[in-house]
Amino acid sequence: MHLPRLALLGLLLGAAAVPAASAATFRWANNGDVTAMDPDTLQETVQLSFLSNIYEPLVQRNAELKLEPALAVKWEQVSPTDWRFHLRPGVKFQDGTPFTSADVVFSAERLLNKASAMRDVLGMIKEVKADGPLTVDFITKRPDPIFPQEQTNLLIMSKAWCEKHDATTPAVLGAGDNYAIHHAMGTGPYKLVSREPDRKTVVEYNKLWWGKLKGNATKVEFDVIKNDSTRVAALLSGQVDMIYTVPPQDMARIAHAPGLRIIEHPELRTIYLGFDVSRPQLLTSNVKGKNPFQDVRVRKAFALAIDEDLIAKRVMLGMAHPTWLMWGKGVNGYDPKLDVRPKTNVAEAKKLLAEAGYPKGFTVGFDCPNDRYVMDEQICTAITSMLGRIGVKVNLDAQTKAKFFAKILAPKYDTDFYLLGWTPATYDAENVLYTLLGTRDGVRGEVNVGGYSNPKLDALIEKIGTETNETQRDAMIDDAARIIQQDVPVIPLHQQVIVWAARKGVSVVQPADNTFPYRYIDVKTAH
Repeated sequence: MHLPRLALLGLLLGAAAVPAASAATFRWANNGDVTAMDPDTLQETVQLSFLSNIYEPLVQRNAELKLEPALAVKWEQVSPTDWRFHLRPGVKFQDGTPFTSADVVFSAERLLNKASAMRDVLGMIKEVKADGPLTVDFITKRPDPIFPQEQTNLLIMSKAWCEKHDATTPAVLGAGDNYAIHHAMGTGPYKLVSREPDRKTVVEYNKLWWGKLKGNATKVEFDVIKNDSTRVAALLSGQVDMIYTVPPQDMARIAHAPGLRIIEHPELRTIYLGFDVSRPQLLTSNVKGKNPFQDVRVRKAFALAIDEDLIAKRVMLGMAHPTWLMWGKGVNGYDPKLDVRPKTNVAEAKKLLAEAGYPKGFTVGFDCPNDRYVMDEQICTAITSMLGRIGVKVNLDAQTKAKFFAKILAPKYDTDFYLLGWTPATYDAENVLYTLLGTRDGVRGEVNVGGYSNPKLDALIEKIGTETNETQRDAMIDDAARIIQQDVPVIPLHQQVIVWAARKGVSVVQPADNTFPYRYIDVKTAH
């Protein structure tokens, strides 16, 4: 990745768009729902991907994941700590009100609110200020060479709409509620028409949008079908045009069905396990008075007991790349020389547990989603069995992602041991380090669920965040990776392969970040 020093400029000319005469309805199904309509409540791909069809950032990524202008037409670094964004003129929100710099400042301040789950997106920000109706300056605490890449998840909300509906502050999922959780109103290509949580959400083309659809889907219906067999049957019968996730065991059947096709692409997301290393005593363990996970020998024992190659082969049916890094190929900072998993070694794992004072193992709870990642519950079930071989009794709690995220993420961090997935929105390893592994300080470490804290790693993260020399920066990222591999605060498992299944008359774009931009959908045949 090229890291800009002085300026990064872009221009995208948009024209008033009229949907093509072949305007069509597109129907698709997933095994889990979008958790909320408020873009500041959860850092999760499904939610942010869906909401990016309604709300827009200043800078977005195109079908090839390259940066392109969205609500900003150009931007430049006017000083080492000042990024200036020139906003797109003539943009209107879906209720007809004009978009201005006041909405950007408001959205930035709302995102930085302590109730927001998205604060790390602007973690480097010292101040956001408007310079006229169509210019905004972001003042950073120190030089940030990849600041534009970090802004693709800053989804802009209407200041007036939030004030009208008493939603100027995001609600904490599981602990609060507000109008924006159930309703949405942005500047994007689609507007929310109806919302039935855990069942169906419908959007339609926004006639006030400044851009032009690349496809012809003027209405998109998103159905939640939790059961794998039912979801596959809906595709086979023509009830829906596309499904995600696709059960690996059904891929061959779908691929050979007339009129259907499998769409697959390597994914940037890393699936990993995490430990609570911050509490003096675990919440769910039979060990009292201390926390076994604070001993690195226990964490290493867990890593050696888990046979990820078997998981990738048997559970994922080959649709996964086993990894020993928290960021995969395609993310800046990936070094294949460091992506070498230690071999599974049950005997050595037992020895480490005994040395740590647990010769007979111990009991611990394990939080896992059952409707978020490919074969997530099955992966967790396999891990439960593997840890049983070293005497660790795991009490698996597989739950819907809505319950799972509300439980394990901020502000509760209510978990001892968990499975999670992460795609760095910047496509840079610094995002993983800063968000997942940096010491929690109210902004940094927002998704550091286990509370890991390492001053040496924190110092590296700070240097990586400001270093403009690419070679030196990559060397620092490698050093950070080595610290993680030695300390084992997390156990990387694999990068999934994104697998969608669709009718052959449907054309979609499948980015490696597992987002789903509706503006590219083209339905060539009618139902």
